[in-house]
Amino acid sequence: MDFGLVLQTDPPASAVVGLMRRAERNGFRHGWTFDSAVLWQEPFVIYSRILEHTTGLIVGSMVTNPSTRTWEVTASTFATLNEMYGNRTVCGIGRGDSAMRVAGRKPNTLATLGEAIGVIRDLAEGREADVDGRPVRLSWVEDGKLPVWMAAYGPKALALAGQQADGFILQLADPYLTASMVAAVRTAASDAGRDPDAVKICVAAPAYIGDDLAHAREQCRWFGGMVGNHVADLVARYGEHSAQVPDALTSYIEQREGYDYSHHGRAGNPDAAFVPDEIVDRFCLLGPADAHIEKLRELRALGVDQFAVYAMHDAREAVIDAYGERIIPALG
Repeated sequence: MDFGLVLQTDPPASAVVGLMRRAERNGFRHGWTFDSAVLWQEPFVIYSRILEHTTGLIVGSMVTNPSTRTWEVTASTFATLNEMYGNRTVCGIGRGDSAMRVAGRKPNTLATLGEAIGVIRDLAEGREADVDGRPVRLSWVEDGKLPVWMAAYGPKALALAGQQADGFILQLADPYLTASMVAAVRTAASDAGRDPDAVKICVAAPAYIGDDLAHAREQCRWFGGMVGNHVADLVARYGEHSAQVPDALTSYIEQREGYDYSHHGRAGNPDAAFVPDEIVDRFCLLGPADAHIEKLRELRALGVDQFAVYAMHDAREAVIDAYGERIIPALG
């Protein structure tokens, strides 16, 4: 199992670079960041510094979207980083939550997302693609490689990930939900004539190590609020207690009243107060190192290739070091 570190690009950017360097020293192979230019600093500028100051870390977005930048700009940016540092990037992409809504826009449709996945990958790898009805090619790209991994929860999005993406990003660590969603992605890949085992599976969630479970929960409760934004979209689309979306994913948002993106992804987010302890425990990895190892082994058995640690809490360095000392050696 591979391991990744996920950060927000809060200033100073040097701190983000420093944490990524620390992660690589501890055996992490991927470095991811959020991509919401209004809420945080521009990630692609920081990627260049991360790549310069690491030796093999694979760097990417968790996640970008098809509308913040035009597709040829996204492709060219990744391709430029790859030319400079040797094909060490991955494009994580989704419909767009914080990046779109904080600017007063709606997330993209799945149709738009699906088209963008193919165009961005083709352009970044040097192939011609259709952009707004016009053939476009980045003629300077040589030997480019850009895997595109898609974030998804709902049945149509899971199917799209299996049909078109190189990897599937699931932003929660509940084994029951992971099993059903991985199965949906792999079935869609097989039905599309693809090798289902070739689609990489990445589970991303907060991890907090320690014996004070109450404190750990409060540091990670924000995650249930963040996931709740996507769940609310699913409930609006499919209805409550839908056969297409499991209650194990949707029922906890019944008390959700709203969401202020100024607190997005941060410990102490007041808009996550509705998230019960049971959801925090299911969606995150909490407790002593042995509890993390046990849950990660369960996820690995379900086909998870990478666990990406969200480190938005008061113990970022401690969790990076603990994973390097105890957990990565046990599962890597």
